[in-house]
Amino acid sequence: MSSNKFKLIECPRDAMQGLHDFIPTELKAEYLSLLLQVGFDTLDFGSFVSPKAIPQMADTDEVLGRLDLTNTSTKLLAIVANMRGIEDSIKYQQINYLGFPFSISETFQQRNTNSNISQSLNTIEEMLSLCDKNNKTAVVYLSMGFGNPYGDEWNYEIVEKWADILISKGVSILSLADTVGVSTPEKITAILPKLISKFGSTEIGIHLHSTPTDRLEKIEAAYGSGVKRIDSALKGFGGCPMAADDLTGNIATEDVISFLESKGEELNLNMEKWNEAMELSRGIFG
Repeated sequence: MSSNKFKLIECPRDAMQGLHDFIPTELKAEYLSLLLQVGFDTLDFGSFVSPKAIPQMADTDEVLGRLDLTNTSTKLLAIVANMRGIEDSIKYQQINYLGFPFSISETFQQRNTNSNISQSLNTIEEMLSLCDKNNKTAVVYLSMGFGNPYGDEWNYEIVEKWADILISKGVSILSLADTVGVSTPEKITAILPKLISKFGSTEIGIHLHSTPTDRLEKIEAAYGSGVKRIDSALKGFGGCPMAADDLTGNIATEDVISFLESKGEELNLNMEKWNEAMELSRGIFG
């Protein structure tokens, strides 16, 4: 729910999933365990999806078993795309959040989850029920939330309509996702304040993809819109391999940290561990 505290969600899963060369399980776990010590609210660490679709995430369960969770308050989030993934992830006590990508683009919903919007809405309803029964929280990503490259209809009213539908079904955390980097400061400031104002009891977040040249203006627009939940990835690595051939990276976490600190926000992060993770990332991303 709304609070004055910023929730930073670090997304190494998003950063790693599109890499061609498989990252050894032990190295993934070492990297994630370092990030767990930085002090982020949540770590988007892996996904329970088809290994044929996302081969890099085939070892998520093994990685989970190797994570050092002894000295962290950071919560774990796993991405799921269908009932099998939900049922696989729900049994792990270590996982706090299940994240589901719900697209307002019919084309991308089929491309990303092999199901249409109507079917995906039913899946979300079942996921919400299972989360309630298993002490988990659902996070729904409103993907293609700022437009799409497929020619599917998009406008502000469609975004608000689907936000209304999802929240009415019980979604308590909704993250507006710019899956292919088409967001602009103008779109962000036109959409986010309205959603935050209308759905005051819902945690509204943002998951932006961007090029290095326009990251800061998007961060500033989100901050000015009152967003308190921000997804990002170290060095801006990542992108959605199911959305486009040319990946558009995530917002860089270091840019988010720098911007928020310049505004006097208290983030309480362990920058020593952050710097260690930055160093180790060279062995993963080059």
